[in-house]
Amino acid sequence: MSQCNENDQKSEYVGKIILWVGVGLSLMLVAVMTFAAGEPTGHAAARWNPLHFKPAIELAEDKECLVCHAEVLKPSVRAQSPAGVRADQSLAWYQTLEVYSGNQDTFHRRHLVGELAKKLMNLRCNTCHQGHDPRDEAPGTSATTQATAYTLRKQVDPKTCLMCHGQFNHEVMGLPGPWAQHGETFGNNCLMCHEGIRTSRHNVNFLKPKAIEAAGRESADHCYGCHGGRAWYRIPFPYPRHAWDGMDKDVPDWAKNRPTASDPRFLLDVWIPPSVVPAAATPASTVSPAIPATSAPAAKTSSKAKPKSRPAVARKARKSSYVRIQTSKGSQHVSQI
Repeated sequence: MSQCNENDQKSEYVGKIILWVGVGLSLMLVAVMTFAAGEPTGHAAARWNPLHFKPAIELAEDKECLVCHAEVLKPSVRAQSPAGVRADQSLAWYQTLEVYSGNQDTFHRRHLVGELAKKLMNLRCNTCHQGHDPRDEAPGTSATTQATAYTLRKQVDPKTCLMCHGQFNHEVMGLPGPWAQHGETFGNNCLMCHEGIRTSRHNVNFLKPKAIEAAGRESADHCYGCHGGRAWYRIPFPYPRHAWDGMDKDVPDWAKNRPTASDPRFLLDVWIPPSVVPAAATPASTVSPAIPATSAPAAKTSSKAKPKSRPAVARKARKSSYVRIQTSKGSQHVSQI
């Protein structure tokens, strides 16, 4: 009898061991499957994500890009350069214009969440980044590679940058020389001429047209900043020649090959840009116009008629500390230091 009880106890003990081993293996299997399902994609695989190529990149939102590229919006300016120059004791080239305020900042922050960017721009990640082939970063090298929207060994087409970082085209405008040298002749006021010339401007989805017009009345540096003041290239951008009221029917020679409309992907009715993450851009509609509206009748406070309000006159643009002129093969390159 005692031997039977002993055998029963052993069988029960073995059964418990088998049960606990089975439970442990099941839990381990669940843990492994959960970890495998949540394991992040490796860098090599992420480079081939469809968002990096057309057509998916054209519909990508900033928040989708920033899932992996959030570091581009983190403040990461060196306190001191490798050569020992302190950032708080020097001016970067983009700080030479009076419309820039604040300390030095990184490239992407200046274009997406900087004070001037939020005031005048609606730039998105795919405004500049239109996809590329990570295999060799060369367009059209195979039957499957992306053939457009970027240039050899570059992730952004330089023509996109040229729109806001080209030279001041004083020859076409009929000016005697660069704006930095002859701006005072025109009272440092771009609207002295452009109040009635090429008035159909800035109507693209990466800019805020109303805010730019108001800013141009405050300071000519707002205009000059994107039209020669922050030039990266030695050539100007051939802007589309949109028709405007009072436009001369005779097309000048320099404009005969110019387009008459902006690139379709930049048209305002293509998409309405959402808020930039993490800092939302201020809508253009909230910017007060520089000239008060005169359509509504003003309340009479006295028998004497009040003089009409005058439009704001652009302030005198601050000159850069240094202007460098280089002559190469008969052409001059003017840059501000």
